[in-house]
Amino acid sequence: MAHTEQNQREKECLVQHTGGCHCGAVRFEVLSNPDLHVFECNCSICTKKQNHHFIVPKANFTLLKGSDSLTTYTFNTHQAKHMFCKTCGVQSFYIPRSNPDGFGVAPHCLDSGKVCSVTVEKFNGADWEESMQKHQTIKNMSKTSE
Repeated sequence: MAHTEQNQREKECLVQHTGGCHCGAVRFEVLSNPDLHVFECNCSICTKKQNHHFIVPKANFTLLKGSDSLTTYTFNTHQAKHMFCKTCGVQSFYIPRSNPDGFGVAPHCLDSGKVCSVTVEKFNGADWEESMQKHQTIKNMSKTSE
């Protein structure tokens, strides 16, 4: 199968999910597979907030409303941008350190109806550098198929 044909098939499998924070101030759309590959990370912040997320390219994410309702938290390397709703405190999405050219989206913040399945992969974010070197595919999850 030609590379272009494979990329077209992958694009055809994508669905438009919608979601947002608890109070509704932040709303977004994300183009993703209905079968989600979700990461459960054990780094310090993900452990505290029980962060589970799937990664998409920036081109597949649209903030529909709420940019003025978001506040951003960074720490350590300041590469990850943890964005929270100022009103309800929910983080629906963020820019992950592993994929600064994409978004980590919280599957539990998606509206119901379009997710078919969820596969959870544990990621050892407590040893981030070593884990990123070992993981063969995570950095490519925010790349668009051309």
